[in-house]
Amino acid sequence: MAQDTTRKAGFRLTRRQAIAGAAATGLAAPALMRQAMAQGGTVNIGVILPLSGANAQFGINSRNGIELVADEINAAGGLKALGGAKINLVVADATSTPTTAANVAQRLLSQNDVVAILGAFASALTIAISEVTERRGVPLLTMSFGDQITGRGFENIFQVVAKASVIGKAQFDGTVEIAKGAGQKLEKIAIMYEDTAYGTSQATGIRAGAKAAGVEVVMDDAYPLGITDVTPLINKLRASGAQAVFPVSYLNDSLQIIRAMRQQQIKMPAIGGAAGYVIPDFEKGLGEFAEGVLSIAPANYDLAPEYTDRFRKRFGYFMVHEALEHAVCLDVLAQAIEKAKSTKPEDLRKVLHETRFDSGWCKTMTGGVVEFDKTGLNTHSIPVMVQWRNKELVTVWPAQAAKAKAVWSA
Repeated sequence: MAQDTTRKAGFRLTRRQAIAGAAATGLAAPALMRQAMAQGGTVNIGVILPLSGANAQFGINSRNGIELVADEINAAGGLKALGGAKINLVVADATSTPTTAANVAQRLLSQNDVVAILGAFASALTIAISEVTERRGVPLLTMSFGDQITGRGFENIFQVVAKASVIGKAQFDGTVEIAKGAGQKLEKIAIMYEDTAYGTSQATGIRAGAKAAGVEVVMDDAYPLGITDVTPLINKLRASGAQAVFPVSYLNDSLQIIRAMRQQQIKMPAIGGAAGYVIPDFEKGLGEFAEGVLSIAPANYDLAPEYTDRFRKRFGYFMVHEALEHAVCLDVLAQAIEKAKSTKPEDLRKVLHETRFDSGWCKTMTGGVVEFDKTGLNTHSIPVMVQWRNKELVTVWPAQAAKAKAVWSA
C-alpha cells in the first residue's frame, strides 16, 4: 500500500496508528478500540511474513499479493458493510525464526488490535503464530502447507490450500501419469527433503503415493534447512538407480540441488515440491538448468489470468502461488467481514466456518471455491503440476487444468 510507514518494535506501523495508539493506551478495551477504528473508517488486519532472512523473497511475494487485493478493495469503496471502512495492513517481519514470529504476533495483537492475521508462508512460522492467535481467539488465515496446521483441533486457523501430505501424494501421482504418457513406467524414485514441518509432511505424502503404487523408494533422505553442501546427497542420488527425484525445499536449497544435478550430468526428471521451485528467482538463479523442471503447486497463475495479470502489471513478474493464495486469504477475510457486518473475532470465525466462498479471488484457486471444514482446511483445493517453459510456469497436470502437455526426459 502507498502509506508512509515507520519501523517500531519489529514491525511496520503507520504514523496515524502510532499517534492513535499512544492516545488510546490504557483508555480503551480492545473491543472498544476495534469498534472505534471501524466507525472511523479503518480496519486493521495483521500481516506476518518472513521479510528478512532465508525466506524473505517468499514473504515479499506474499506481501505484494496481499497489498494488491487491499488496494483493490479500498479503491472500490472499502468494506461496504462497515460504511466503506478501509483496510489498513499492519505488516510485521517474522524473520525466518518461529520464536520471533510468535513474539511479533503477540505484539501485533496487543498493540494494534488487528481483527485477524494473515501469514506466514513457512509452516514452522505459521504454527508458532497459531499458538498465539488460538489463545487470543483471533482468526489466522494461511496458505502454509504443513499438516500440523489444521491437525491440532484449533478453532481459529483457516488453511486455504491442501495440506502438505496431500500435495506430496499429488506430486507423486501426477509424475506417474506424466511418465506413463511418455511411455515410461516408474519403478524406482528418490526423495530428498528439508527437515522442517513443510518438508517432512510433504515427503510423507510422496512416500505414501509410492507405497500405494508399488514403486520402490531407493533414496529417502532428510537434510537440514540451509544446507551448505549438497554433494553427499547428489552422490547418493547418482548411485541410487532412481528414475526420478522428488526434492522438497525452499529456494537456496533448490538452486543447489538442481545446479549440482545438471552440472554432474544427472538428467533424470526432477519434480520439485513447490516453494523454491516455482518462483522467478529459481529460473533466474539456474538459467537453462531450470528449463523442463517439474513441480507440484497448490495453484498457478495461468489458470486465472484475468486476475493474475493485474499482479504482473503492477509488480513486473508473474503471480507466484504464495502471492495468489495470500491474496485469496485477504479476499476471503474481507468477504467474511462483509457477511458478518462485524469485525468481532467470534463473528468472523463463525462466518468463515459456515460459508462457501466462490467469488472474487477465490476463483483463482484450482477448485474455484474456498470452503473450510471443521478443522479449518479448504476442502476444494486441488494441487496441480507445473513445468518451466521459456521462463514461465505452465500447468501440465491434471488434464482438466493443463495448458500444455508435459515434457518428460527419461
